[in-house]
Amino acid sequence: MRVSKQFYSLICLHELPGRVLMVIRLNREALEKSLATGLVHLYDHERRKVRRKGEDSGFVQRIEEVRADCTGRAILFLVRMEGRACHLGYRSCFCRALKGEGFEIDDEKVFDPELVYPEFAFSH
Repeated sequence: MRVSKQFYSLICLHELPGRVLMVIRLNREALEKSLATGLVHLYDHERRKVRRKGEDSGFVQRIEEVRADCTGRAILFLVRMEGRACHLGYRSCFCRALKGEGFEIDDEKVFDPELVYPEFAFSH
């Protein structure tokens, strides 16, 4: 794959249930590391560095397939999830569904994020 853009939109889709786990922005370095290692890497804007997904939690995403949209601006990783994707404790970052006029969490919490990420304050 020719890497030419500064940032891409990355969609991580779980290989078995076909559920979207997360959508993030991916820079060139993170894309190259992901492709080289077979593990999802991302650019952490707060820490200002590229990190492996699961570096803190141990919840890694192994890349099974890589696809790009017709414009080359979005990339899809079909991944095998080892652990959970959402830092709030849900199976997926897409844990909220539109119900009436607002969004409500409709996913089961599968771990306590305060135990996995003690350095974060969870107010949302």
